[in-house]
Amino acid sequence: MKKLIIAAVIGVGLSSPALAAECGKVTIADMNWSSATLMANVDAFILRHGYGCDTEIITGDTMPTGTSMVEKGEPDIAPEFWTQNFKVALEKGIAEKRLRVAGASLSDGGEEGFWVPEYLVKKDPSLATISGIIANAKMFKHPEDPSMSAFMTCPAGWGCQITNGHLYEALKLKDAGFDLVDPGSGAALAGTIAKAYERKQPWFGYYWAPTAVLGKYKMVKVDFESGINQEHFNDCLTQEVCESPKPSMYPPSPVKTITVESFATRAPEAFTYLTKRSFTNAQMNE
Repeated sequence: MKKLIIAAVIGVGLSSPALAAECGKVTIADMNWSSATLMANVDAFILRHGYGCDTEIITGDTMPTGTSMVEKGEPDIAPEFWTQNFKVALEKGIAEKRLRVAGASLSDGGEEGFWVPEYLVKKDPSLATISGIIANAKMFKHPEDPSMSAFMTCPAGWGCQITNGHLYEALKLKDAGFDLVDPGSGAALAGTIAKAYERKQPWFGYYWAPTAVLGKYKMVKVDFESGINQEHFNDCLTQEVCESPKPSMYPPSPVKTITVESFATRAPEAFTYLTKRSFTNAQMNE
């Protein structure tokens, strides 16, 4: 952490303490996953000690944080925002001068998908495909109902919960006996992977990178055998209403730092720092 902070300070420079009054109180969203938590704390430290901002970290999640920033003008900063999960509302917020994109918080972009442990694929290569998963649905036991199969989805409040729900329908996973299982939190979702790995048990669900979890546990992304339909993914699968969902792999995700317009206007030096602060996936995994 110390190396990351020092590198960021050297990279962007620090401003005059005289700008502290302009910066004022700054609220920063701590999303419900590890890389976003790290980013929020690095930003809070640098903005406080380098730019004189009175920083406060508050609890956040993609959908409620984005909505609050558009409608209420708070929090001031969402350091790691997966924009395609909030695409239409984000574009509207920018057009209405409520929001501003500072820059790419993850320079490589984010990776999302449905995954299975590598040890399963080594035993049966068909499990690297959605048709193989469906054909072997009974091996993925539901934690509460052994008669059903389990797909571990996103916790409530995450933008990917909407997309996963549409893909669940498009891939006909319900017909195969799968139930959408909400783990309750990002930590709990990671815990289900760790538990499966320790016991070498079947696991099928959603996850993303960069994460320490996918760095530690070797997972294989399941091929939907559909390719990527970028237009359908953006216009339907990521939207709350998607009348005729079709299968599509997750495209690479643009991951940005967004702020409310009032922060960018009153504290331009601090905003400039956010335009220059970025992490590679390799740095973040580590």
